[in-house]
Amino acid sequence: MSASPRIPPIQGLLAFEAVARLRSVTLAAEELNVTPSAVSHRIRQLESQLALKLFVRNDFGLSADGAAYLARVREALAALQQVPGRTDAAGAATRLRVAVTPTFSRQLLLPRLALFRHAYPEIELTLQVAIPVQNVMAEEADIELRFGSGPFADRESMHLLSDEVCPACSPDYLNEAGPFDGFDTAASIARARLIRSPLEPWRTWFKACGITQAEPASGAQFNDLGLALDAAVAGFGVVLLRLRLGQAWLDSGRLLRLSRNSVRSPNDYFLCWKPGTLERWECAAFVDWLRGALRDLEPVRK
Repeated sequence: MSASPRIPPIQGLLAFEAVARLRSVTLAAEELNVTPSAVSHRIRQLESQLALKLFVRNDFGLSADGAAYLARVREALAALQQVPGRTDAAGAATRLRVAVTPTFSRQLLLPRLALFRHAYPEIELTLQVAIPVQNVMAEEADIELRFGSGPFADRESMHLLSDEVCPACSPDYLNEAGPFDGFDTAASIARARLIRSPLEPWRTWFKACGITQAEPASGAQFNDLGLALDAAVAGFGVVLLRLRLGQAWLDSGRLLRLSRNSVRSPNDYFLCWKPGTLERWECAAFVDWLRGALRDLEPVRK
């Protein structure tokens, strides 16, 4: 009769989880109240016992085996935190509240969210809408998706996604007001109605084209990127489209690019949280998962 596999020491599992979450031996050592060399020793001991390489890069990026094992470790640690006899713990779901911007959640998050539910069925996820740039939300959230240039003085943050922008309009509007010949001269731009949004100012495109023109002061304006794109579909005029976020509008033919060129947007997406939030395993799990889930995005199409 073969012996049962030896269970790794809890100190090694805690060190592994802390380093994977904090991406730093020093920070993990401070959290666990041990020396950095002790943390490194525990990681090496754990890798030796498992016969696995848990980390693959100097910035403590996880290997495929490491990522899979981390999910198991977090489940086990969460189970150990459940105290028998406590009515608030027995059978209760682990709740996680995430504030997201509308168009990002519809186009990029929701299509991938089933993977998170399968990976972490014990987490009860609540999504609530946040207003981009102003970072206003109806209720307090554990994790927030913020749109802007960062950093954010009141939050810890992680850069999540950048994008490039390009002018676009509907086929009908192009037939009505075009052609625009690349939409890169003051004369061609002057012939168009510009759809405005404080989230994606036109000065980004003007500067890239070498045009000294002020931000338009009139015309339809929207504080949601998806609404601005839908307005362009309805013939309101030309919109500055984020290529990753708005790829579905291009793929369906509802909108057409007016230039082969694109320029990097000054606004990116960030995940943000109050200091100490990632000590909760479910919060750390969501941040790790979403960062990995967006790696499958195709490069911006020129």
